[in-house]
Amino acid sequence: MRMPRAGLGSGRLGRAALPGWPRTRRGQRRTFQAVVLGSVLALAPSAWMYAVADERVRSVDAVPAQDVAVVFGAGLWKGRPTPYLAHRLDAAAELYRAGKVKVVLVTGDNSRVEYDEPDAMRTYLVKRGVPDGRIVSDYAGFDTWDSCVRAKKIFGVDRAVLVTQGFHIRRAVALCQAAGVESYGVGVAEPRDSTWLYGGVREVAAAGKAALDAVLEPDPRFLGDREHGVSEALAGAGPGPSVRP
Repeated sequence: MRMPRAGLGSGRLGRAALPGWPRTRRGQRRTFQAVVLGSVLALAPSAWMYAVADERVRSVDAVPAQDVAVVFGAGLWKGRPTPYLAHRLDAAAELYRAGKVKVVLVTGDNSRVEYDEPDAMRTYLVKRGVPDGRIVSDYAGFDTWDSCVRAKKIFGVDRAVLVTQGFHIRRAVALCQAAGVESYGVGVAEPRDSTWLYGGVREVAAAGKAALDAVLEPDPRFLGDREHGVSEALAGAGPGPSVRP
């Protein structure tokens, strides 16, 4: 006489052992459909970013020339740019030396007296050959959407080359496009270390917020008055198409 094995048996018993699993075929089908729908909705923002931005991501050599490069902040370490931010700035300096851009707009966080991303970015660029008069600082670029909106509304930038890491560049391009800045992007390559992995995972979550920002178009946390730093920096190199008259 064979003894029944604990925890096994009919398919019905196995399914019933799973907490919350529906017992009927209709319930199972609806659960499956809900899982599929949830997966589609979760991936839709990322698909939108790739559709909008993928063909606009280029190398330093291949990106179309524009008057303005926008470099997004990526943190400081003891008052200096983190390695990831330094790599963005290196790419921006290369764009300037290659004649691909005339002015660099550095946008970052200066919400605290002791924390000043834009000035640290400026210092780094000057040491790498970008003239101080060709660098403009945005001290209220608290996130990507804020930076894009402020580039358009505060600094009058209509077209730009965006510079950030490869895992972030499509979100940056998609958001700046939504904010009215015709954008191409240079994605900075990085070794696939723990920081790269964290950045990639974070982008999946950030894609949902990006899609909402593009649809709802919220005001930045700080907007302020119109600034003329970009147009003044361009004046020495002649008028450019990136800035409204």
